[in-house]
Amino acid sequence: MADATTTRAATMEKIVALCKRRGFVYPGSDIYGGLANTWDYGPLGAELKNNLKQLWWRTFVQRRRDMVGLDGGILMHPRVWEASGHVVNFNDPLVDCKTCKSRFRADHLIEERLGQDAAGKTPDEMSAILSQANLPCPKCGNRTLTDARQFNMMFRTTIGPVEETGVQVYLRPETAQAMFVQFKNVLATSRVKLPFGIAQIGKAFRNEITPGNFIFRDIEFEQMEIEYFVHPDDGADAFERWLADMRAWFGRIGVREEHVRVREHAKEELSHYSSRTVDFEYLFPGPMGWKELYGLANRTDFDLKQHQEHSGEDLTYFDQPTGARFLPHVIEPTFGVDRTFLVVLLDAYDEEETVDVNGKPDTRVVLRLHPRLAPYKAAVLPLAKKPELTEVAKTLFDTLEAETGALIDYDETANIGKRYRRQDEIGTPFCVTVDFDTLQDRAVTIRDRDTTNQERVPLAEVAGWLRERIV
Repeated sequence: MADATTTRAATMEKIVALCKRRGFVYPGSDIYGGLANTWDYGPLGAELKNNLKQLWWRTFVQRRRDMVGLDGGILMHPRVWEASGHVVNFNDPLVDCKTCKSRFRADHLIEERLGQDAAGKTPDEMSAILSQANLPCPKCGNRTLTDARQFNMMFRTTIGPVEETGVQVYLRPETAQAMFVQFKNVLATSRVKLPFGIAQIGKAFRNEITPGNFIFRDIEFEQMEIEYFVHPDDGADAFERWLADMRAWFGRIGVREEHVRVREHAKEELSHYSSRTVDFEYLFPGPMGWKELYGLANRTDFDLKQHQEHSGEDLTYFDQPTGARFLPHVIEPTFGVDRTFLVVLLDAYDEEETVDVNGKPDTRVVLRLHPRLAPYKAAVLPLAKKPELTEVAKTLFDTLEAETGALIDYDETANIGKRYRRQDEIGTPFCVTVDFDTLQDRAVTIRDRDTTNQERVPLAEVAGWLRERIV
């Protein structure tokens, strides 16, 4: 297996530049100087992101008989977050610099600056470590960091026309709770039986102390999340099955095996609701190294029990074959949309050393996206901007969009070499060139992005040829 740390062309800097240059991701509020750690997905980014979400939904919801979907609201009753433990437990350890007023997460400083494990440590324990190390502020260099204190990450807002008399609510910090709150309604309306899961894709909001590293850690992000309800005796087996299903997902999105590892949480790391948690970690280039990508947790019956107690509603499951009533246990696979988007780009990015038309050294940037994820599945390119060629090319373009249902690009500007390069860089797997021979033999040349090999295909067969290769 190749050394993943030395053979990769991608760096975070190259991906950030590519994203802005080609319209994948823009800095939020850009013309106003930006708003820290907010991002907007451009035309190509919106397509890639939608392709990822649709593939996830097909894979984990539509093609499984034990799954149903939900689209929960961002705003929920404030007591939901009291019951779930977020009001008390959803905190980060915060330290301030008295000199420059910058804020940092104490656990990140300990792990990244001191190389020590901070998992499970209290704010007092972290304060003692930082004090003993006399750590300087990463921003200004002064040794004026405060002690660590807890900082709740939920955004607050008010429902009502007047803030003083309105009801204080929170923007959801995760998508999970709607699935627990609606558990009883799903049971009553969907004819589901254990084991079954509820899935949803949606926005979540966290007032992170030190977000950064491009779209890796945002204050506004999107989750693809599942709550899988099982008999209390079946939690361990269900956990292992979901572990395998999550591993298989990486192959479907084209992420290389050697860039992913599974890390088991130690007992002191476990969240208040979890009896077992593993992280899928991804090997990011450069100093980031291994960072969490996805999580899988056994939440036991914590959430249903909490909501049953706080709401007064009976959330037990009645098992008809045995006549027993019980609270199901829950296995939770969590996938971040934005982090998936980022690692797909990192794994797809490649550079090839070549020469230009003048024989000078050149670099071909290739985004080797899986065809099922690529924003454009193909590009139709007339060899020259001549009426006889563009007429055939535009007719073919319309035919391909209609018969494949895929997004197809059309480009007749610049020379054919530059157009190939542009499509390579945005991940288009196939370029279909209409040339002067097409007028005689009614065939086109299809160029493969990854190999640059070319194949002659009759016009009437192009749609079928493409359909076979983009699923």
